[in-house]
Amino acid sequence: MAKTLLEQWRGTAYSETANKGDLQRLWADYFEKEKNIYISLLSEPDTEVKGSVKELAEKYGVSLMIMVGFLDGINDSLVEANPIEEMDEDTVVSLKFDKELLYKNMVAAGADWLYSLEQWNDIFTPERQKELYKEQKRSTTIVNEAKVYPNDPCPCGSGKKYKKCCGKN
Repeated sequence: MAKTLLEQWRGTAYSETANKGDLQRLWADYFEKEKNIYISLLSEPDTEVKGSVKELAEKYGVSLMIMVGFLDGINDSLVEANPIEEMDEDTVVSLKFDKELLYKNMVAAGADWLYSLEQWNDIFTPERQKELYKEQKRSTTIVNEAKVYPNDPCPCGSGKKYKKCCGKN
């Protein structure tokens, strides 16, 4: 059975056997083209861009594989996910994205070249961008609860020692 476009993209982009220099060049090329697509999308954030995978590749002047990689990357930020697992070049896809989710996903990916694009300034105020950045960072921070010892005041606020209140077995 032939590999899907997504399997082909992932096989190339995440290859364990490829020459490291080739992979670095592939990703450098990809990131530059991805940035240009986002500049275009963010310039008109409320316009739904739709078309076949092949049409979108042509529209943005990228190869079919670069477009597949882009669709793989943006899929979690879309209002409605595309069927990327089984798509072919004629599958019609939408690039209608959730603005806040896209911004947060860019932060989560550590893609500062994307979440710092000036086009965001026309979508969110600098304050809102900071809030979204912090929300995303906080969502991945693990907070350990303080341990309550038997002689500590009970966290329920009763004023009793923990062992005589909520700490009873």
